[in-house]
Amino acid sequence: MLPDVFGAVANPARRVILDELCEGPRTAGELTGLLELSRSAASEHLAVLREAGLVREERHGRHRLYHLQPARLAEIGGWVKHFERYWTQRLDALAELLDEENPS
Repeated sequence: MLPDVFGAVANPARRVILDELCEGPRTAGELTGLLELSRSAASEHLAVLREAGLVREERHGRHRLYHLQPARLAEIGGWVKHFERYWTQRLDALAELLDEENPS
């Protein structure tokens, strides 16, 4: 069983990594420089994302190239979608209230 995807994306640094990987594969060095973290801290973040199934690592000699694996993000999308109905109803109610207070 893969670790919790919600926990993996809870950290802002890991979200930055995912955002960057949307643009294409990056080396560990590129991601470390982007985050302005130590190599070991960036490595820990990448390990969490890898264990959660959100990124995959490809070795090229001494370098490691990271690729986004977005399929697990669908779990988050499904959860957020659940709340879309709630907010749509709330915004519709607000629009009705505003229309009642300011008839045209």
